[in-house]
Amino acid sequence: MTAPDQPSKMLDMVLITGMSGSGKSVALHALEDAGYYCVDNLPPELLLSFVALEKQHGASRVAIAMDVRSAVSLPLVPQQLRQMREQGVAVQSVFLDASTDTLVRRFSETRRMHPLTRRDASDQQRALVDAINEERELLGELREHAHVIDTSMIRSSQLQGYVKALISSPAAQLTLVFQSFAFKRGVPVDADYVFDVRMLPNPHYEAGLRHLTGKDSEVVAYLQAHAEVDDMCKHIEQFIGHWLQALVRDHRSYVTVAIGCTGGQHRSVYLVERLAKAFSANWVTLKRHRELDAAALPLASPTQNKAGRS
Repeated sequence: MTAPDQPSKMLDMVLITGMSGSGKSVALHALEDAGYYCVDNLPPELLLSFVALEKQHGASRVAIAMDVRSAVSLPLVPQQLRQMREQGVAVQSVFLDASTDTLVRRFSETRRMHPLTRRDASDQQRALVDAINEERELLGELREHAHVIDTSMIRSSQLQGYVKALISSPAAQLTLVFQSFAFKRGVPVDADYVFDVRMLPNPHYEAGLRHLTGKDSEVVAYLQAHAEVDDMCKHIEQFIGHWLQALVRDHRSYVTVAIGCTGGQHRSVYLVERLAKAFSANWVTLKRHRELDAAALPLASPTQNKAGRS
């Protein structure tokens, strides 16, 4: 008697791409910890056959890292991802980015050569910047179709946490990521929308609130007592809500909304918490607090402080 056919198990695949020095090895390690079978620097020509082989072996979760070392064949990847989705593979694409200044500093600290740097260049610093700019152009299409994480100002442990939160969120047409940040430490390069809330009343100047955050009830009460804070939150909510269906029609998988104040501790944190709660009833939402998340972590050694080297 022949056993009935068993339904094929869906394969969950995460593609990690991004700038050299942005933290791909850190992200891949996080996925390995989460139970993914990980492959680094897989040539794009082998992607479809590798995934087919893993499905044949009954694998449930694989993670693949690709970078500019496969520059010639990278244009193949977007079509390959579409093809895999049509075949029932649950594909998540994550692109790690960082500011040019950050990448230059990381390469200088590690004394590594950028894969696109000309070794015979007379000015190696200029050659490194040129290589980074060239890499941005080569990876532009992959970045456009991926969820972008800016690693410029975050530690390795933060990046690992962000990646694990991303892969553990329910599958959805579109995921909203709300992120608070401090303008004094730079605007996140992964933001699709940036809102400046520095004109709102600042709890920092209230002695009893200065050491608290936008998650604490005392700060929440202080901000809720000001009508302009409520107005700002409603205006952002209306704007994002108005364009969400258009973003879905544009086949966007992730939208990152960054809310910035001076220190990234009070106003932006409060608004991120409130906006995430407002949208969570109908959309998959994630919250990130760039400055608070970093402050909550134990101090790292100088070589581990920033999010990645490869």
